[in-house]
Amino acid sequence: MILPAFQSLPPLMRLQDQVILITGSTTGIGAAMARLFVKEGAKVILHGRNLERANALREEIGRDNTAFIQGDLQDPDAPAQIAADALACFGRLDCLVNNAAFTTRAHLKDTDVAFFDRIISVNLRAPLQLIRHLFPALEQSQGCVVNIGSVLAHCGQANMLAYSISKGGLMTMTRNLADAHGPKKVRFNQLNVGWTLTENEYQVKLDDGLPADWPETLPEYAAPSGRLVAPEDIAEAAVYWASRSSRPITGSVLELEQYPLIGRYTNHENS
Repeated sequence: MILPAFQSLPPLMRLQDQVILITGSTTGIGAAMARLFVKEGAKVILHGRNLERANALREEIGRDNTAFIQGDLQDPDAPAQIAADALACFGRLDCLVNNAAFTTRAHLKDTDVAFFDRIISVNLRAPLQLIRHLFPALEQSQGCVVNIGSVLAHCGQANMLAYSISKGGLMTMTRNLADAHGPKKVRFNQLNVGWTLTENEYQVKLDDGLPADWPETLPEYAAPSGRLVAPEDIAEAAVYWASRSSRPITGSVLELEQYPLIGRYTNHENS
């Protein structure tokens, strides 16, 4: 008797048929999420200010699977327009990823009103207003929001005062909205990202005077694993929180760093 050969099943796509809007998604962590989300079966709505980068990314990951909305989140009217445009792309929304952020550095003496308002407008005001305008659609789909925060939300460093404040506010907003809207089946979670080797971060350190190979010559305490976190690492975590697999968890803040934030002691002893 000849038994029929077992047919291998295609791998399960974790974001099959979901529609996801990712702000700030033409570069860095946002672009890494867009690439992986499409591979996992999602339709991704890209957002950013640079049309050329957006077109290049859409060619790479497939125009049928993507759309693009151009918009400057500093504009108070932008979230309402972006929300309306996003719902027009595929007719629904299952997940909003608030990823866009300004990371401009400044100490206390340089944090004037204009600078502070610029950081807060993009990093905190825009995410809140996008959620506000998209909430009815997310309630209809029983969807979720994934906020991309930073480990600097807990305190931050001296030259990133306004940025740290904005991410601390985002963390409180995540927990507040999760507590308030759990019965409506809309979930809110946050990924507090550690030091990540994006294109922008690489250039920032070059501008600071570090050599071209600086990511390979970091002290061990800065990257215990031997390398910095990559955008793709963040994208892998984001898939779970954007997917229905993470239901019913809401109000969680996950630290994505390669050492503990509480009680850390940078051990310089030889093992």
